[in-house]
Amino acid sequence: MRFSESLKKNKDFQLTYKKGKSYANRYLVMYVRKNGTSSNRLGLSVSKKVGNSVVRHRVTRLLRESYRLQEDYFRRGYDLIIIARAGAKDKSYHEIESAMIHLGKLHHIYTQDTQQDSSDNEMEMKR
Repeated sequence: MRFSESLKKNKDFQLTYKKGKSYANRYLVMYVRKNGTSSNRLGLSVSKKVGNSVVRHRVTRLLRESYRLQEDYFRRGYDLIIIARAGAKDKSYHEIESAMIHLGKLHHIYTQDTQQDSSDNEMEMKR
């Protein structure tokens, strides 16, 4: 189920940069700010420092897909801006997803229960 929209307007990006809180890891930077609605708005930024257009679009697709698949575990009511760092250019989907989840946990907006994950993995292993 889709709960998010895109963050598109420059003023929304600027407001999130100014008023939001940021955390970073080796591959990504995430800015988060409450938006007062019941849905999240996601903005992605991949600069030319990351690589040429093919590389930038690949990283953008990886970020969008990572968020889409983990969307149910993010709390709602936030503007999120995810900025790709140069180190993200040759990383796999799983490394990008892991970096995004790490930042979500630092911001306390990622709520997946790790105990449930391990029980799900055990169930699949039994099959």
